[in-house]
Amino acid sequence: MTINNMKNNKIALFVILLSSILLSCSSKAQIYPDKNWSSNQNPEAKGWVEPEYSIFNRYVIDSTNITGLVIIHKGEIVFEYGDIEENSYIASCRKSILAMLFGKYVENGTIDLNKTLKALEINDVSKLLPIEKKAKIKDLISARSGVYLNGSNGGDFRRYAPKRGTIEPGSYWLYNNWDFNLAGYIFEKETNSNIYDEIESQLAIPLQMEDWDKTLQRKNGNLEVSKFPAYHMWFSTRDMARIGLLMLRKGKWNNKQIIPEKWVDEIITQRTSYKEAQKNVPVLKEDGIDLGYGYMWWLIENTDDYRLKNAYSAQGALGQNITVYPEIDVVLAYKTKSDYRRRNSIQTQMKVMKKAIEIYNPN
Repeated sequence: MTINNMKNNKIALFVILLSSILLSCSSKAQIYPDKNWSSNQNPEAKGWVEPEYSIFNRYVIDSTNITGLVIIHKGEIVFEYGDIEENSYIASCRKSILAMLFGKYVENGTIDLNKTLKALEINDVSKLLPIEKKAKIKDLISARSGVYLNGSNGGDFRRYAPKRGTIEPGSYWLYNNWDFNLAGYIFEKETNSNIYDEIESQLAIPLQMEDWDKTLQRKNGNLEVSKFPAYHMWFSTRDMARIGLLMLRKGKWNNKQIIPEKWVDEIITQRTSYKEAQKNVPVLKEDGIDLGYGYMWWLIENTDDYRLKNAYSAQGALGQNITVYPEIDVVLAYKTKSDYRRRNSIQTQMKVMKKAIEIYNPN
């Protein structure tokens, strides 16, 4: 063996050892809960400072109707309020969870996002127009179908819809429950599986959710208006936080890829800018945070706060929220139990999303 070969072998060995050390350090830094979340006993040492910490706590108590809230930093609880164990209705956060379920089936070819409603033989109580049948699955999950039929449940922005038949599918954003409910129907039709079974197998079991109860889950809606029901969901706040942490970790849980990493990136890729969303739905200008849209997840845009850069969110009526802040390794989850018939305005929900990370100042 020549001296040069010996040198090359030593360099190669050094590179392998260095890579192993870096990989070990990286995996060590990635903390996940097992059956229970761990709480950081000294959050101030990690940058969660007083007096902002106490001010935020008082804000949640005095100025919101939130019934459970948790902040996760680097995989551990740094802030907790209310009952984070109770399962309750999470409203439109269901759509973001459905988006995650699509991943493995898009990856293995079971679901073709370019398949049209015509090819899927979709129709409803009110018949689809020929132009509407051109809409693709990807148009449904990005709220750009161009189909403005009533959904079987309310809680959307259909009141801002253009006249039916005037919009080319894919060219215009409008948040309409008909799109999302149909996306759920198509998911079950194409995979030959039930949404709630998929949540259990894809998410609840591998993430070791503490409170998941499949018997609580049920579909609902006025089927005389639309034959596609809403797939409502009931989660606890701390299990919602597991969903957020999975997204933050690009679909990986411990050493297993639960959701394809490429699909997580697709979900949070901008399909609609905040400017287009505000133009089509003017009320969004009043929210306090500029929001774009991906695949059934809201994207935080137009911010100078580094903590909010590249953040994204699942949001639901009354005050249901999972927000992921990748730049600071943080997940926020909070909930307002609908049984109490109390709600948070959209503006309040946006304030909570901002105020939660104002506590964090590592400098």
